[in-house]
Amino acid sequence: MIFRLETRLAPLAALVVALACVTACKDKSTTTPAHDELTVAAASDLTPAFEEIGRAFESSNKTKVVFMFGSTGMLTRQIENGAPVDLFAAANVSYIDELDKKGLIITDSKATYARGRITLWTPDTSDIRLQGIADLARPEVMRIAIANPDHAPYGLAAKQALESAGIWERVKPKLVYGDNIRQTLQYAETGNVDVAIAALPFEFMLNALRLKDGFTLAQFGERTGLAITAIQRGLEEAERKGLIERDLARVWPTTRGYDFLSDLQAIFLPDT
Repeated sequence: MIFRLETRLAPLAALVVALACVTACKDKSTTTPAHDELTVAAASDLTPAFEEIGRAFESSNKTKVVFMFGSTGMLTRQIENGAPVDLFAAANVSYIDELDKKGLIITDSKATYARGRITLWTPDTSDIRLQGIADLARPEVMRIAIANPDHAPYGLAAKQALESAGIWERVKPKLVYGDNIRQTLQYAETGNVDVAIAALPFEFMLNALRLKDGFTLAQFGERTGLAITAIQRGLEEAERKGLIERDLARVWPTTRGYDFLSDLQAIFLPDT
């Protein structure tokens, strides 16, 4: 686990995300000298980055890339059921390990491609001030939202962070489970819980879009550790709907975006 504390934006833990070549890839290579199509299954939040990588790969390798985007759990089940996939990019390394145990991936092809981070998030109206994850055990923190750890990678990361801090059993009665990170953040936004453990880049966007001056691309990178391509699809959708404007250095909400702030923020909430 990686712990780093900030004021109201406190990254708690690293979520290791990995990729691997599925056994179908090996089967293709042994039956044909070359194939001109590559099928890639990837977590949905990778869409903008992978589409850009795919275009570059097609240009340099003359091989068509076909993407299957969706939740990591769903894609894992599809691979288990025989979906014809060459490469799988999961939102949590545990899913890759699960497939490896079943002999469904090429073990030597496993690699970590990124680390996601989670954070504590409280509404601006909250009087609760948290300095670290251990503060979740304080009596004034009565309800905590996390994504369901049984099927949501960020929920599992939240559970592991609480266990690592030694407070899982103490806070377990306080927990409210969201079906995914989107619902988890909505619980906090609506005041149904005191704090949510959420995905860091999306928490950043919820706060940054409240500012009429918006945020700089440098600030996004500094606070989340991610490239702006991580939210590129959301930016394009928000711009298309007239909710934001942007230049090469900064992103800011339009008057319409500020008036319909909830709609703007919802664009950047993940589905997983």
